[in-house]
Amino acid sequence: MADIICVIGNKGGTGKTTLSHMLCQGLGLVGQRSVCVLTDTHREPLAPGSRRYLTADARTREALGKVVDKVRALKAWLGVIDGGGNRTEMDRKLYGLADLVLLPFRDSHEDIRTVIRDLDMFPRAYAVPMQWPTNPWQREAAEKSVGEFLTPYRDRILEPVFALSATKLLLQKELPGALPTPLANACRGMAHQVLDLLQIAIDDDVVEHDNGISHPPPSSRNMSGSAVPA
Repeated sequence: MADIICVIGNKGGTGKTTLSHMLCQGLGLVGQRSVCVLTDTHREPLAPGSRRYLTADARTREALGKVVDKVRALKAWLGVIDGGGNRTEMDRKLYGLADLVLLPFRDSHEDIRTVIRDLDMFPRAYAVPMQWPTNPWQREAAEKSVGEFLTPYRDRILEPVFALSATKLLLQKELPGALPTPLANACRGMAHQVLDLLQIAIDDDVVEHDNGISHPPPSSRNMSGSAVPA
């Protein structure tokens, strides 16, 4: 069965949706099939277009159940569920069905306080530093805060996703045909971390390119439609 990855966290604005789409794009770039599942009722579905993954609309409880069942039935796929913010009960529900849980947070004391609470609440979850500063002074300050407050959780903090203005391209209704190389590399890096955690080997026969892979994804249909990949 497919593995389910849930991107959750009580605080809004930490980059859950960005991380979900970066991860799915990166998975596609290394030859792994995935679907990005929208549950945030404050967002609109994004078209599959030239993405390296499928999209699914699961903004109702009934739709979420159907999509999860569809994803679970797909062999060698990954489902990435964008949990949205400020929904503790939904977070608990998604945590219960997930094979891997990611908690994005930014370099603010408020985000760090919240992610500590979430790490305690969800003991199988991993924290992901998002939009991490690239300026040396700001980065040093951010790392100091992590060292001061998150030392007990160091083995549950993944490598940071550094600030890239190009990440907003992934959240456009239609994805551009080509993505900047730094963004593609960041997406791949996130995918590698997650695949390592899930102990899923990457197919070395897949040829990586900045704007795609050597073969197209199996379908460009939205998974919330009638067609489901075999």
